[in-house]
Amino acid sequence: MKFITYSILGLAALAMTSCSKDFLDRQPFDKLTPNTFFATETDLQLYSNSFYQQFIPSALAIVQADEMGEYTSKNNSPTFIAGNFSPVDQGVWSWTKLRNINYFLSKYDNPAIPEEARKHYSGVARFFRAMFYFDMVQTYGDVPWYGKPLAPDDKEGLYKGRDKRAVVMDSVLADLNYAVANIRNKKDNSSSMITKWVALGLKSRVCLFEGTYRKYHTQLGLQSSSEKWLTESMNASKELMDAKQYSLYSTGSPNSDYRTLFTSENPVNTEVMWANVYNNALKRWHEVTWKFNSATFGARWGLNKQFVNTYLNKDGSRFTDKPGYDEILFVDEMKDRDPRLSQTIRGLGYKRSDGSAAPANFGYTFTGYHLLKFSLDDKRLDGITESYNSVTMMRYAEILLNYAEATAELGKMDAGIWDQTIGALRKRAGVNAAVPATLDTYLQQVYFPEVSDKFLMEVRRERGIELVYEGLRYEDLMRWRKGKLLEMPWKGIYVPAMDREMDLDGNGTPDVSFVTKTPASPKAGVVYYVVDGKAAKLSEGTKGHIIWRADENRKFEDKKYLRPIANEDLVLNELLGQNPGW
Repeated sequence: MKFITYSILGLAALAMTSCSKDFLDRQPFDKLTPNTFFATETDLQLYSNSFYQQFIPSALAIVQADEMGEYTSKNNSPTFIAGNFSPVDQGVWSWTKLRNINYFLSKYDNPAIPEEARKHYSGVARFFRAMFYFDMVQTYGDVPWYGKPLAPDDKEGLYKGRDKRAVVMDSVLADLNYAVANIRNKKDNSSSMITKWVALGLKSRVCLFEGTYRKYHTQLGLQSSSEKWLTESMNASKELMDAKQYSLYSTGSPNSDYRTLFTSENPVNTEVMWANVYNNALKRWHEVTWKFNSATFGARWGLNKQFVNTYLNKDGSRFTDKPGYDEILFVDEMKDRDPRLSQTIRGLGYKRSDGSAAPANFGYTFTGYHLLKFSLDDKRLDGITESYNSVTMMRYAEILLNYAEATAELGKMDAGIWDQTIGALRKRAGVNAAVPATLDTYLQQVYFPEVSDKFLMEVRRERGIELVYEGLRYEDLMRWRKGKLLEMPWKGIYVPAMDREMDLDGNGTPDVSFVTKTPASPKAGVVYYVVDGKAAKLSEGTKGHIIWRADENRKFEDKKYLRPIANEDLVLNELLGQNPGW
């Protein structure tokens, strides 16, 4: 991130560059006050850098967000899904970041600073305010809207009730429109700064969320306005596409191009619009590789069989149309599939940077679908916080998917739009990009029984595959009103028999054996997976699919589409009221 830092001594030196007879009447040099700050464009830039520092999630937080998705297995479910979660367990909400933004917006407009610069930095501030409120609405629904900093004695403002979702989201859209109109349109090749194009991308994302949320959450009574929001998303996406500032990264190597986006130190700026940038030389590191490969440090995340089934074959045919697809062994199931599958999980022939074979490691994964995306190949990084790959927060691929989904929801998807979006993504991936002739019955039965349009169904397939573990899946489930999918069993690879050694990567050597007890003389190189009949089962007793955390009772009730207001917040302000069901 291109942050500019400054010190008290530096500020003092700047202040001393202009002398005054009233030197003793000046504000202290070591204090930032409105009288000494917000005087130059540099001041606006310095202050707005604090927004990045407050809002940019860590690399781990970005990818870890997907542990709330239905396609992920881990040590155990979050308490919110499998536990006795109540308003007592909900953390209090914080308004500190919002106050920082609103304070800036109340002070930035100094006529001595060029108008273009003022509009740019106020646009950046309003971008982050939109981000703040988008997150709050996703979490709580109705929330108080504050468009200015509150004084400590403003009891009416501090203790007011919540504003309606529609009012708050209209204000979010106004902020995004202002940001798009006023933030500078120069592309940032570092993919670390907010530009007009990133603001358009956020508008595309926010409006798609709100449009589909209103469409499927009929209890809100906002269905009539869903088309407006979907149209806003469609138009923002199309504007970004037409600007041709970004494109899908492709070198003609479908077996590696996709993964390159997630393992590169410098963001692949042809496609990556916004990223949390890390740097090995500067020792700015993160722990994602360690988390994805350590049985003790990580939550042992992995993908589930139901989701892996959605990956097509290279020729564009459905894997789930194969006879007996659900009992195909892992070593065969990975053959001739969408190349993104083996760039997302450890597949056939995967090797670490030292050349050693590295099949799915059951010392880490519970399902056999060992996550690879965002994980680096150097074994040394499996035990230290020194991963240096930048982590994406927004990609051009998402914009194409947003456009495809908005047009499909509006009934406007056609072969031309398919070729621009879903077809283009599949072509880059090395998958036949033809429009399917019929609706996928597997996706309909397992995931989306309410969807009968083949275009919309394929958009949802493609969104899951292309954006897996980029932190968007849970909010997709929430907006589609598909929280019940979080109750799905965590299903793993097919095991033909207990006590049989299995080769996972096709190199002729055994990698795992499923047992009731670890043998007294274990074979080197074989991981023994203990099927205890409680947390771990096989679906047919002594054979079948791994069912991990079979002892959990995952439950998603309608009230969970929104988090409760914390008890502490209700004690402070009884006018807030509690969300339904809590």
